[in-house]
Amino acid sequence: MLHVEWLPEGGYLATSEAIKGLVAQGRTVAETLEIARDVARRLLEAQQDKLILDHTLGEQSDTLRCYLDITDSDHQ
Repeated sequence: MLHVEWLPEGGYLATSEAIKGLVAQGRTVAETLEIARDVARRLLEAQQDKLILDHTLGEQSDTLRCYLDITDSDHQ
């Protein structure tokens, strides 16, 4: 379910309890719904990608090690 409310400063805000993190703001209801649809699609894709990654890593190892090397090009 999507909840759309008018904002006193102008525009509309859409949120959803069903899709965690869905927040969309637009100038019109139609624009807000369009943005919310895109945000929902991206959030669901990200959740699906995370599930696939979690499943793949779970089969191979319980630990994922990442090493990050940050080099300051001004001080080399």
